[in-house]
Amino acid sequence: MTLSAAALFSLSVQAKETVTIGIGTQNTTTNTVTGGIVIKELGLLEKYLPKTGKYANIDWKLDWQNATSGPPITNGMIANKIQIGMMGDYPLLVNGATGQQNKGNETQLIAVIAYNAFGAGNGVVVHKDSPYYELSDLKDKTVSVPFGSAAHGMLLQAMQARGWSDSYWNLVSQSPEVGTTNLQEKKIDAHADFVPFAELLPYRGFARKIFDGAETKMPTFHGVVMRKDFAEKYPEVAVAYIKAMMDADDWVRKNPKLAAEKIQEWTKIEKEVVYIFLGPGGIHTLDPTIKPMLVSSVKTAFGVLQKLNRVKQFDVDAWVNETYLRQAFKDRSLDYDAQKQTLANYDIEGKDPVCNKPITRPKEAGQIWIEGGDIVPLSSTLCTFMGIKKYQDAGKKIAVAYVFDKALGIKVFADKAFYSVSGTEIAKLDVVPFLLKKDAEAYAAKAGASVATYAQVLAKMEK
Repeated sequence: MTLSAAALFSLSVQAKETVTIGIGTQNTTTNTVTGGIVIKELGLLEKYLPKTGKYANIDWKLDWQNATSGPPITNGMIANKIQIGMMGDYPLLVNGATGQQNKGNETQLIAVIAYNAFGAGNGVVVHKDSPYYELSDLKDKTVSVPFGSAAHGMLLQAMQARGWSDSYWNLVSQSPEVGTTNLQEKKIDAHADFVPFAELLPYRGFARKIFDGAETKMPTFHGVVMRKDFAEKYPEVAVAYIKAMMDADDWVRKNPKLAAEKIQEWTKIEKEVVYIFLGPGGIHTLDPTIKPMLVSSVKTAFGVLQKLNRVKQFDVDAWVNETYLRQAFKDRSLDYDAQKQTLANYDIEGKDPVCNKPITRPKEAGQIWIEGGDIVPLSSTLCTFMGIKKYQDAGKKIAVAYVFDKALGIKVFADKAFYSVSGTEIAKLDVVPFLLKKDAEAYAAKAGASVATYAQVLAKMEK
């Protein structure tokens, strides 16, 4: 018996090739969510994966693999079990260098997920009862950090900038989970970590931040790397991934409150913490373009690691590939080079209902998230405190309030900040917020003001 021509044709049409795309995500690393969990949960990549022409007989299978840090993702990429990965700057550097040293397993940086131009996001926290307020207080103390992470890189950079030796403190490697538990139980003196832990642990009530990556003045970012061989074989997949991420960015910006709530549902990171990073005026800016300052920061980080003999050789320029980004922007009639030059984030806007004025200076504004209700924009720090008092007097519970650090320029939790306060009449108080106590003290000394805690400022709202 022989098969008819029609039957043979039918079999050939049905014989599809399944191509698995291994995607390494970091779901609890808030600044990677629009490159990972948001794309997954909203099914954004499926919309753009190529299905015609040479791809007509390919069935795409997405294999999402979650990790808590970058190194396991790099291992998966070198083993060719992960084709697309996302991680912070120092792990990205190691990823690229490792790929270049393993011929045939090279990776390329194809996009940025989110960045902060001055290094905010990484940080060092101590227990809330700790007597330590600065990095120098930790001399000879036990400090834990996930080795190989962006936070580890921040510490190494801070040490080199201060001329400190490797023995300045007792540095031990602990994952975010282990470091969190040990800090809570006071088994370590401090814990350094990447996004979102330096904000998350203070938010959860048992830690206090004493150093922010913004003090390094070195950009920090999270990015997307792709195996070079896979991207070259399936370039349309690389473009599709970037388009999906751009959709995810737009989804967050369109309704950041809803996005924070959904991301909490998917990652178990509290929505108030998600919002401080990705909401308007957030600590990190969602932008896929590979900016020159970010490439320069990788080169600087390479120098830091090379001095410590942790990385041998790395050709950063050969690792960066903007081809797929440019195509994604072109397909959407967007100007890639113009976007690459801007550092603009989206800002707090609207009308302040407490002081009855529009938001005209977003970096001096505040926000109040009413429990179970809206996020209210306020025009200043003083108006924010007046609003907190007003809503509490009306029987409403405040989930969280946000203000902007005067020295570092980043969004901070109002109840975790220190304030320079002067004046006596409530409506004319000068209230200036700072994340770090030393910055509040320095500003207050120059202004002839006093330093106050959140509770002390709130007490001044009483008539």
